[in-house]
Amino acid sequence: YMVLLYKVEDMKKSIKNIKYLFSRMDKPLFIVTVLFFLFGLLNIVTASSREAVVRYEVSTFYYFFKQLQMLFIGVIGSYIILNMKTKAYKDLIWLAYIGVLGLVLLLFPFGKEVNGATNWLPIPGIGTLQPSELSKPVMIVLFAVLFEQNYRILNSNNPKRWNKIGLILIIAFLIPAMTFIQKDLGGALIMLGIFGVLFLSSPIRRIDKFRTIGLGVGLLIVMMSIVVLRQGYLLSDAQLARFDFFNPCSKYETSGYQTCNGFIALNDGGLFGLGIGKSKQKYSYIPEPHTDSIFAIIGEEYGAIKCSFIFMAYLFVIFRILKIATNANTIRGRYMCLGIATYIFLHIFINLGGLFGIIPLTGVPLPFLSYGGTFAISLLCALAVVQRVNIEKQEEKFKLNH
Repeated sequence: YMVLLYKVEDMKKSIKNIKYLFSRMDKPLFIVTVLFFLFGLLNIVTASSREAVVRYEVSTFYYFFKQLQMLFIGVIGSYIILNMKTKAYKDLIWLAYIGVLGLVLLLFPFGKEVNGATNWLPIPGIGTLQPSELSKPVMIVLFAVLFEQNYRILNSNNPKRWNKIGLILIIAFLIPAMTFIQKDLGGALIMLGIFGVLFLSSPIRRIDKFRTIGLGVGLLIVMMSIVVLRQGYLLSDAQLARFDFFNPCSKYETSGYQTCNGFIALNDGGLFGLGIGKSKQKYSYIPEPHTDSIFAIIGEEYGAIKCSFIFMAYLFVIFRILKIATNANTIRGRYMCLGIATYIFLHIFINLGGLFGIIPLTGVPLPFLSYGGTFAISLLCALAVVQRVNIEKQEEKFKLNH
């Protein structure tokens, strides 16, 4: 009886805690992201149905349940983050960074090659893990913590500031460099893009930023030279082919196959779409249509008018995150939210830019919509960090009013 009573009390405390967290979260952001993930699950079912049944001989809902499982893990991680004060990140973020660095290093001897990139780590009994995806939110939080801890010294003439800038540069380039060597070009570009935005908005003095950019370019040249000396080339044939992205349908049988079929899907969808589940391009034309090319299937089934709401939803999510960044009561909170907004934007831009043929197709998941367990977990945890920043702001406002 006493054990049952304690369990009931624990359940009541958990429910009370969830209500408390929800009352201080950014509700519009929460509602839109939940709806986005649910919409993504629906479209993973429709986009993967042919692949699941015909190619892999599994249930139509196979990828749905796998993604749902990863989302459940992400929700657990998010709940832990929501209950953790951001000031605790100062002690934990280094452990997280060392952890993801170790996972990236494990890819060299144990990595699994998928579509030319050795960026998947087999995990017995679970499946595969993509360390580069886990690295992105961890690096964002680490940069934010370092900028806050060293705010004054970075914005001064103190000679010791170069030690801090040097450390920041090592963190910024170490994992992206290894990710690039593993031929995950999209992942490396996104990590460098996130750092670029955070660096330009950092407390580092303008003159030091110019000097650091010069140093960074020099380091980049050195690293590229090492790669060329090590393997005899900088970019693989598959990566080089992706840069030949103009007029992809003229190269249908080679490098333009996937992009051209994406064009065909979007064109077939027109303004109003063919209807849910009625995509034609998912039948062997677009490879793995439930992953990086899922928007082509969505565009084909829903049409341009309905897809415009997806773009509006993306703008809304980024706007809300930037608003939370503006109102954050800590330096680390502002930088974390700015980094996460950049993280989401770059994934959208690189994915859709490649699909629309305005930039090379590099193969990165589309937020909320693409199938991908590691990315889903990382995105959920990143959004939980944003909500935690908002919770702390609301707690401060409550204290001031009482």
